[in-house]
Amino acid sequence: MDNYSYKIDNLSTGYEAASSHEGRKVLASGMNARLGVGCLTCLIGVNGAGKSTLLRTMAGLQPAINGQIELMGKPLADYDVRALSRLVSVVLTDEIPEQALTAYELVAMGRMPYTGYWGTLHRRDVKMVEQALAMVGMTDFSHRRLHSLSDGERQKLMIAKALAQDTDVILLDEPVAFLDFPSKVWVLRLLSRVAREQGRSVLLSIHDLELALQIADRLWLLDGHNFVEGEPRVLAADGKIDFLFQGAGIQFDRETLQYHLT
Repeated sequence: MDNYSYKIDNLSTGYEAASSHEGRKVLASGMNARLGVGCLTCLIGVNGAGKSTLLRTMAGLQPAINGQIELMGKPLADYDVRALSRLVSVVLTDEIPEQALTAYELVAMGRMPYTGYWGTLHRRDVKMVEQALAMVGMTDFSHRRLHSLSDGERQKLMIAKALAQDTDVILLDEPVAFLDFPSKVWVLRLLSRVAREQGRSVLLSIHDLELALQIADRLWLLDGHNFVEGEPRVLAADGKIDFLFQGAGIQFDRETLQYHLT
């Protein structure tokens, strides 16, 4: 892959253990991948495999255990917070916005890398916020306060905030977790269009395997210390996806990229 935003080489991710004598807890190691420009890439793995940790590490929110991460051809560690926030927007599962904010105010926070925390929204900022709200179908909710919205509606607003940030890369941790099935499909197709039409790199973790197989341009598969990446059909044909469907009464069809209960 010649056109990519992120390059990771021999990357190991994890966290500091609760007690000092236990050292570091490594969740995944030996990862090598390129995050393509203009692609929707889905990160898939069993629970506890380290998907969230990988996204946080790529976002610069926690250090890598080992290996190299480059963003736009430069080591990730060389970016300061402001420069990084203009290149990468992040939607994490542990983000809890202030419930008194309006939908518009939350999405407008995506413009903070350009305006500063107390900055004034200028014409371009307002345009970006309005466009982002429209893209996720939340324009009519602009003046609603977050506490009056459902989990799914708030999740759409978090995606709109990332879109308003107008970055080359968008990293999302389970962005469709609280949405019903039609909304999941709609959001994933939106992110796919954003990637392709605007030339962005979009990487998201997801538990809905069938949707990921149908919509993603590429997959990153994380299974403990095993990591592979590639096109969905190629990975399926090679049997690289089979581990995700291990269990009694489940059969995966490599041709249709669907699984069935037996």
